[in-house]
Amino acid sequence: MLIQVCVGSSCHLKGSPEIVELLQKAVSDYHLEDEVTLAGSFCIGKCNRIGVTIQIDDDIHTGVTKEGFKEFFEENVLKKIKNEGK
Repeated sequence: MLIQVCVGSSCHLKGSPEIVELLQKAVSDYHLEDEVTLAGSFCIGKCNRIGVTIQIDDDIHTGVTKEGFKEFFEENVLKKIKNEGK
């Protein structure tokens, strides 16, 4: 699974450095280092007024905030990895 976090100027101002830290910690906490590749990306082209844009494989998610990060990670990373393992 490839997770790309927008680090362009707009997302940077909306908290992408914090989101990157949360992703790194979550990947480590769940021992997903062999299943997840984290990368930075300049503008993904889906800027939102709130939050950060993240692309997971071919799916683009907008408006990711540190407050909503746990739910985002569970729904879009953990659930997807669990379903791929079946």
